[in-house]
Order: sequence, then C-alpha cells, then structure tokens
Amino acid sequence: MFSHTIYIRVRYSETDRMGYAYYGNYATYFEVARVEALRQLGVNYKELEDEGTLLPVSEFNIKYKKPAYYDDQLAITVFIHEMPMARIRFTYETKNEAGSVINTGETVLVFVDKQTGKPKPAPGRILDKLKQFIHV
Repeated sequence: MFSHTIYIRVRYSETDRMGYAYYGNYATYFEVARVEALRQLGVNYKELEDEGTLLPVSEFNIKYKKPAYYDDQLAITVFIHEMPMARIRFTYETKNEAGSVINTGETVLVFVDKQTGKPKPAPGRILDKLKQFIHV
C-alpha cells in the first residue's frame, strides 16, 4: 500500500453559513492530495498529460462523519491499495487537528489516451513506482 499525507487549512471563503467547511470543497481537497501523492511517488500530472495520458475522474464517493471549521488544519491521507490497470483507485481519510476522522472517500480515475479519448493501460512508469509499495 502506498500512502501520502498533506495538510490543508480551511479558509474562511470555504465555509458555509453554519461555519462548516462547505462539503463541495472536499473534491478539491482530494484532488490536491492525489496530485501531491503522485508527485511524492515521482509521477507528475503535467508530464503525464504532456506524454498523452489524461486522468479523468469516473467515480467520487465521500462519507461525512464530522464537520471541519474555519481555520482548522486538516490532514488528508491518500492511499493506493492496489495496482492500477486502466483505472486507478484512491482512498482518502481526513482528520482534524484533534486526530478525529471527519470523512473518508474514494475516487476512481481512468487512464485515457489524449488523442483517441479511449481508456488505455496504466503507464509502465506508474506501475514501476508502485511495485515497491504494492505486492501482487
């Protein structure tokens, strides 16, 4: 299993009238976590796109347990549990500063050929990087 944690502070503009971090922001938070996790792995989204591979999201799921508030620092850990094929699954766990899990989530992205728009196998360099963390 591969994992990476990032920290995001909830900005005032990201809260709703109740003072909670607006639920829709978590899609962006998860994207930041996912991009930085791949960067930590040695894979750069921009390079993938320049090489002809796109990664659109095909599924997004989240389970809310507790709210986050303005100025909370959130720890978002992203996990990759299995080797990707034409799809890659990321799971997420968000904790507040007290260490309580406030939500869990999952995204599934598809490797797509930039020219044809059709799914394709995961690039070999991603598989090579993940082999040290995920044993098949």
